[in-house]
Amino acid sequence: MRVTTPLRAASAAMSLTFALVACGSVDTTQPKEPDQVEHTDDISVGVPPDPAAVKLLPEAVKAKGTISVAMDLSSPPTTFMAADNKTPIGFNPDMARLIAAKLGLKLQIDNVKFDTIVPGLQGNRFDFTATTMGATAERLKVLDMINYFQNGTGVAVPRGNPQKLAVHELCGRRVGVQSGTTAEIKWLPQLSDKDCTSQGKPAITGVTLPSVNDSLTQLSSKRLDAVMYDFTSLSWTAKRQPNVLEVLPERVVSATVNVALPKGSPLTRAIQAAIQSVIDSPKYTEALDRWGFQGLGIKTAAMAVPLGQ
Repeated sequence: MRVTTPLRAASAAMSLTFALVACGSVDTTQPKEPDQVEHTDDISVGVPPDPAAVKLLPEAVKAKGTISVAMDLSSPPTTFMAADNKTPIGFNPDMARLIAAKLGLKLQIDNVKFDTIVPGLQGNRFDFTATTMGATAERLKVLDMINYFQNGTGVAVPRGNPQKLAVHELCGRRVGVQSGTTAEIKWLPQLSDKDCTSQGKPAITGVTLPSVNDSLTQLSSKRLDAVMYDFTSLSWTAKRQPNVLEVLPERVVSATVNVALPKGSPLTRAIQAAIQSVIDSPKYTEALDRWGFQGLGIKTAAMAVPLGQ
């Protein structure tokens, strides 16, 4: 959803939208600035299949030779389009390509809206997703989820934080969230209950929008007071637009995120083995480093447990 704004606000909104399809990173305690602006090369070139992972593949999948992954390609630096508007890039496409390579399969990337991914998996329209998805109890009822790196949820505010907001001081404020994300489903309602309504204060008003671009556009036009989203993506954008917005230093939550498949998928064990094989290889560190994700790696591709446990 787009809005009509005065010229100054519209210019800021356009800058924000551009930032989300541009490239960069964040600093110090956050991801570091990568050496290149874009990494459009296929990181999986030359990566041989892992025999142990291949052995776990269903024969029908081996015969088909292709595996499909669903992603919402609108969230730098994890999952987005290169400047050519046709090449999926970011940490998640890199990981998906490496997973496919470890399985000896070709990869098909399907660009879909985030809130349609779970229904798509349930309807067997895609084999798996690698799109920075948190393991809520509700998702685990219908999905198999496997850890593959760490991320967190943060809050962005206008540059200078004119309302002097903090993560735990959002009562009565309008906070933008992307439809279908854990920010919408879990973290904002939990924060509102704990910090606000249980203390007799006005609730946080969650404003659900189709994408983080829409939320940041409304933030720039002062229709929102803040935006809650993936910490890495917000920090990436703030790095590119330091005069427009900033990210509050405290995170709402830090958590491991997951690759997901339909519940009971015959591919789950093979995908898990492939992820572990990637994690154990130098390519995992390379993928993390080239998107500025130093310190966000994990050691074990474990099956997920619900967030907060």
